[in-house]
Amino acid sequence: MNLIISNSSIEPIYEQIVRQIKAMIMEGKLKEETILPSVRTLSKDLKISALTVKKAYDCLEQDGFIVTVHGKGSFVAANNKHLLQEEQRREVELMLERAVQAGRHCGMKDEEIRVLFDLITEE
Repeated sequence: MNLIISNSSIEPIYEQIVRQIKAMIMEGKLKEETILPSVRTLSKDLKISALTVKKAYDCLEQDGFIVTVHGKGSFVAANNKHLLQEEQRREVELMLERAVQAGRHCGMKDEEIRVLFDLITEE
């Protein structure tokens, strides 16, 4: 698995792992029932603590992206298109929220931001 970890990022390493694996699943690069590297293998490959990988896998499992079978490993969960769509919508919502905050920080009024949004979304 090709994950890129940045030790200089303010984003915690386990969140970097979660974000990248979710992206691979949503983009179809990781298909359902694909086995993920073991916690130990991935921690050795990335040269990070096994506890960090375990935390990432726990988060992915809690969010419904992977399933862990004791003694067999962690697998990409069966595609739940609704779950994937909801995750993508949350990402878009977060980006829009950041854009609104940036506009306000620059002194734009909400109405100006709406007009700009309407201009951008025109076909």
